[in-house]
Amino acid sequence: MKVKQFSVAEYHRLIEAGVLTENDNIEMLEGYLVNKKPHSPPHDAAIQKGIKKLFRVLPPGWDLRAQCAITLPESEPEPDFAIIRGDENAYLMHHPTAADIGLVVEVSDSSLLGDRDDKGRIYARAGIPCYWIVNVHDGWIEVYTSPSGPVADPKYALRVDHCAGDSISVVLGSNAPVLVAVQDMLP
Repeated sequence: MKVKQFSVAEYHRLIEAGVLTENDNIEMLEGYLVNKKPHSPPHDAAIQKGIKKLFRVLPPGWDLRAQCAITLPESEPEPDFAIIRGDENAYLMHHPTAADIGLVVEVSDSSLLGDRDDKGRIYARAGIPCYWIVNVHDGWIEVYTSPSGPVADPKYALRVDHCAGDSISVVLGSNAPVLVAVQDMLP
């Protein structure tokens, strides 16, 4: 069987033509249309907690998007959270790109390996400075920094795991760091 890879532009044309709709429950990763995994109650609880916590710590000039698309060179994932420059009016005509993003967060329950390997590779290739995985199963947050950018084997150089009781420092642009308590993000 032959499998087709799509460019981001082709993917957008499929959406504009109505071939793909928001009811299809897919995202494009590295040119492939991939089914998104269903959400468990702990996953959704972590989303609700994250929305409340992250929104409260945003510095001026930054906004929070939850489960919305971002456009990267070869992918259009829909991370659980993206902290982006600007406000809700900045992205009326296009999705945020890597240059607009300070942090992406995936809440992982059944998707942990894909979030570590596939999404980690995609976000590192795009140069997104900080990537978190809220690891629901193990009860910690994996923080990935120092992305490689577009190299043969893209990845983050640093990973630090934070468990309940820890706080994670978030630096967005030239703003002072803000702290996020791990337990505020876990279900």
